[in-house]
Amino acid sequence: MKKKIKSNPKRFINFFDKIVINPITKILVKITEFQKNNNNYFERLLNNKQVLIVLSLILTFITYYAIDQKIVVLVDNSVEILYNLPVEVDYNEEAYVIEGIPDTVDMTLIGRKADLYLAKQYPSHIITADLTNLKLGTHKVSLKYNQVISSITYKLDPSVITVVIYDKISKTREVEVSLLHKELLDTKLVIDSVKLDRSEVIIKGAEYKLSEVAYVKALVDINNIKNPAPGEITLKDIPLVAYDASSNIIDVEIVPAKVTASITISSPSKTVPIKLIPIGDLAVGKAISALKSNVPTVTLYGDQETLDNISTFPIEIDVAGLAENKTFNLNLTKPSGIRALSVDKITVNITLDSVITKEIENITIVTKNVETGLKAYAINKENSIITVIVKGSKNVIDKLDESNIIAYVDLSGYDVGEHDVKVSIDGPDKTLNYKSKVTTVKIKIVKN
Repeated sequence: MKKKIKSNPKRFINFFDKIVINPITKILVKITEFQKNNNNYFERLLNNKQVLIVLSLILTFITYYAIDQKIVVLVDNSVEILYNLPVEVDYNEEAYVIEGIPDTVDMTLIGRKADLYLAKQYPSHIITADLTNLKLGTHKVSLKYNQVISSITYKLDPSVITVVIYDKISKTREVEVSLLHKELLDTKLVIDSVKLDRSEVIIKGAEYKLSEVAYVKALVDINNIKNPAPGEITLKDIPLVAYDASSNIIDVEIVPAKVTASITISSPSKTVPIKLIPIGDLAVGKAISALKSNVPTVTLYGDQETLDNISTFPIEIDVAGLAENKTFNLNLTKPSGIRALSVDKITVNITLDSVITKEIENITIVTKNVETGLKAYAINKENSIITVIVKGSKNVIDKLDESNIIAYVDLSGYDVGEHDVKVSIDGPDKTLNYKSKVTTVKIKIVKN
C-alpha cells in the first residue's frame, strides 16, 4: 500500500528542470542530428527552439500528472504489523459487566521506514474503547489508538467491536474442595482432610451468568506440596473456579479469588507376619522340613479400616511335584485396599526331607457358621472326637503343638435335623498335611 503525495508545484519546477527538461532537450537534439539528412521538414521542426520548448513542457506535464495521480510513486512506503496489542477499557467495574471486548487486537502501520521505526519505539501500544455515556444493552464501539504519528496510517483489526453492558449483581456460594494430581502423592501417604480458611465466597457478574453457576471449587494441587510427609501442611493462594452443572467453567468474578487450605496428611500402616502356604503335592515320599523367607514380615500401607482386617500376609508357593530343595523368587501382590508394601519381592528357601505319618487322637470337633436361632451338636461321642492323621517331615512333626490342631464342621446352609457333615482340619504348620481319619460325622441341629 502506498501513501498519497500532495501536489506541490514549486517542489517539482526545479526537479523537472534539472531531471526532465534538460535531458529531454538533449535527446531531441540527438534525434535532430539523426534525422538531419533524411527529413528536411522534421529537421526544420526540431531546430525550432519554440517547438522544443513546447515538446518539453508537454512531456513535463505528463510526467507530473503521472506522479500526482500515483501512476508513478516517488516515495516508497513500508508496512509493519504489530500483533496482540492489549485493549483497555475504563468503566465502573463494581457496577457493570462488559462482554465482547477482545483481550488483544492487531494493528497495521503504513508509512516510511524511518517513521515506522519511531512508531515501534513506544514503550507500550495501548488500544482503548470509549464506553462513555453508553447504557445497558448492545452497542457498536470503535477501537482507538492514541499514540498516533501523523505521517503514518494506522489500521486496527478489528476496528469495531460489539459489546454488551449488564448490571453486575452478587450472590453467595459455598466452596468445595477439588484435589488435583492425587496420583502424584506417595502411595504410603493419605490425605485425611482439607480445611479452607473460608467456607463461602461471593460471586459477581451478569445475572444470567450467576444463574448458571452450580458450584465453586478450590483447586488444591497436590503437586504444589513440597516434600509431603505426615502432619499438617498449609497451602496458600489456592485458585477458585466456578462451574456449571456439566463441569464447564463459568467466567464470573469470585471474591476472594484465592483461599488458603490446611491439609492433614497421615501414613496408616501395619506390619504383619508373612505366612507361607505350599500349594500342591510334593513328589512321592517327600515332605517339607524347612520353609523360610528372607523377610519374615511386611508393612502394609492403606486405609485404616482395611488394615484392621488384616492379620497376616499369605503367600502361596506352588510345590507340585517338587523332589529336591529349591529357592523361589516371588513377587508380592498388594491386597485389595492396600496402596503400598514395604517390600515387593521376597526369596523363599524350601528344604525337603522324607515323609513320615503320625496319628493324633482325641481331637474335639467344633462347629462353625451355625445359622442364627439354631444350635448344633454331635449325636454321640464318636461323632465329636476324632483322630487326625498328620504327614510330613519328622523334624517338623516333632515340634508340632497338637493343641493348635482344629477339627471343625462348616454348617453354613444347614437347617434343623440330622446331617452327615464333612470334617475339615486346620493345622498351625502349613508344611504338614492334615487329614481326619473319618470323612464325615453326624451332627444334629435344633432350634435354640
